[in-house]
Amino acid sequence: MATERKVTIPSGVKVEVDGPTVRVTGPKGQLERTFRYPQISLALADNQLVISTPADRKRTVAMVGTIQAHVRNMVRGVTEGFEYRMKVVYSHFPIQLKLAENRLEINNFLGEKKPRYAQIVPGVTAKVGNDEIVLSGIDREKLGITSANIEFATKIKYRDPRIFQDGIYRVQRG
Repeated sequence: MATERKVTIPSGVKVEVDGPTVRVTGPKGQLERTFRYPQISLALADNQLVISTPADRKRTVAMVGTIQAHVRNMVRGVTEGFEYRMKVVYSHFPIQLKLAENRLEINNFLGEKKPRYAQIVPGVTAKVGNDEIVLSGIDREKLGITSANIEFATKIKYRDPRIFQDGIYRVQRG
């Protein structure tokens, strides 16, 4: 039993397959990713990317679906882009945010004297509002990593999380 999944390529998007490497180019930019997995092949046919495997092992069939989802996200990223919104929550001390080149500086978190830092991955654009951070870019994976870096930088240790709910949290993703 062979498994085959297809990703339709919209007009204005160019997809190139070179062995296990897929390169997607669109109006917003270019993304490239290597999907190296045994017994899975990638091919272009009739304005569609075909991901197939002759194997019927559960793990290999699942990986075909995973690769399909990644390619769909790449196509959506180069056409529409992605945007994550994060909310700054504080009840004790007002948090102050500053954007440096590739990092976010978080000052006065829980009244701490030393600032905390969160790395912003290259390829992600961050905008700081009053109590909101907007992350945007074409690579969904990089946006998720940057969002996790910011949330982790404001992680509270050694205090009761029911009382100290201060932090920066992702509230919308799309």
